[in-house]
Amino acid sequence: MEQEQFKIEVVPLRDKLAGCARRLLDDPEDVEDVIQEVFLKLWCIHDKLEAYDSVEALAMQTTRHLCLNRLKSFQFSRKEQLSEEVIVCEHATPYTELEQKDSIDQVMRIIDRLPGLQQLILRMKHVDGCEVEEIASLTGSTPEAVRMNLSRARRRVKELFFKM
Repeated sequence: MEQEQFKIEVVPLRDKLAGCARRLLDDPEDVEDVIQEVFLKLWCIHDKLEAYDSVEALAMQTTRHLCLNRLKSFQFSRKEQLSEEVIVCEHATPYTELEQKDSIDQVMRIIDRLPGLQQLILRMKHVDGCEVEEIASLTGSTPEAVRMNLSRARRRVKELFFKM
């Protein structure tokens, strides 16, 4: 695909890609970054785009994956911050603070061992504060499936934590 054809077929998808990215990301700057990255990726393979049945479908799928990757990287950085924070009560001693930090570290290690989708859903719900419907739209699941995975993940974390 040549530059002119690229401009005709891909550039008009900008609004549609932005809508998809806005549903997944809150920050308008992140949305713009993702769209630019999608255009860049598509331009890098512009000579192979004719092999695809639908360039629009490829662009939408790429947008979705890049948004989910951003969410995962945000969750990872949020997890590091969370593991460094210690919940301190008024009468906390150095021993109780250390105990709380160890408990948080154990829970985070347990979460890391969960299956991928359960891990993602649990973090989105409890670390990022997303609602079930939001998580369902982000993961492409139904709200019922999200609730089921969330319940299983919580149960598994609880079992493994009390075994330690």
